[in-house]
Amino acid sequence: MASPIVKELVLRAAQRHGVPGPVAQELLAESQPCLHLVPFHDLTPAQQQKARPAARTGGLPCLPDGVDWPDGRNPLVLTVDCAALPREALAIELPSDGTLLFFIAIEYQPESSVVLHVPAGVRTTQCSAAYELDGEPEQVKVYRPDVLYPVPGLTVSPDWRDSPATSAFLDVGGDREDILDDFEDAVRKAAAGGASHGVAVQLGGCSSPWQSPPDEGDLVLLAQIHGQSIDLNVYTQTLIVGTREDIAARRYEALEFEQQV
Repeated sequence: MASPIVKELVLRAAQRHGVPGPVAQELLAESQPCLHLVPFHDLTPAQQQKARPAARTGGLPCLPDGVDWPDGRNPLVLTVDCAALPREALAIELPSDGTLLFFIAIEYQPESSVVLHVPAGVRTTQCSAAYELDGEPEQVKVYRPDVLYPVPGLTVSPDWRDSPATSAFLDVGGDREDILDDFEDAVRKAAAGGASHGVAVQLGGCSSPWQSPPDEGDLVLLAQIHGQSIDLNVYTQTLIVGTREDIAARRYEALEFEQQV
C-alpha cells in the first residue's frame, strides 16, 4: 500500500496534468516502491548534502576465506551494502547487514549468473582477477568501480493502463496517451526527489523491460541493472527475479536471470 506521501505526490501530479482522480488511484494500485542506486552526480544538490553510499559497481570482490570466485568467472558488476539501504523503501526482504555481490556477464548472454550474500563480521579477502584455465593464464573482466547512492522511487506495472478508469480515459482519444506518459514521468521524478535514474540500478519494484517483463506470476524483481550503469559502452539490461519467499530466505541459487538488448 502506498504511503500518504506517495499518494499526495501522485494526486498532485494528476491534477497538474489533467488526469482524473480515479485514473490516479488506478496508477497507485498498480505501483510498487523501489530503490534506485545512482552515482553522486545524478543526485540533486539537496540530496548530495546528506548522501550516504550504499553500493559500488565493478571492482574486485571480497569473499570469505575458503570461498572462490563463483563458477563461470563472470565479472562482479555490483556490491550492495545491505545495512546502508533505506529498507522502508522496499517491498522485498533483503538482508539487514553484510553485502550482496552480483556476478553477471552483462556484455553477452551469460551461461550462469550468481548473487552471493556475505554476512557482516565474516573475515574476507579481496580476490585476484587472474586465474588459470587449462594451464593458461586468464583474467576476469574488472569494471571501473563507481560509488552508488540510494534514492527511493516508485515504479508502475506496464499493465496499469488496462485498468477500467484508465482505459475509459484513453478511449476518448486525442493526445491522452501523451498525457499519461507525462503524468507517469512526473510521478517517477517526484518520487525520486528529482534525482536522475534513467540508466540506474534498481532494487525491487516493477521492472521496466525492453521486452516481455519477467516479473510475472509469483516472480518479483530483485534487481534491474542497465549495462550503462556499469559501463557506458554496454547497451544491455539484466533483470533478476525470484519469488518473495526465496528472496526473503536468501535462496539466491533459485533466482532467474534474463538479459535484454
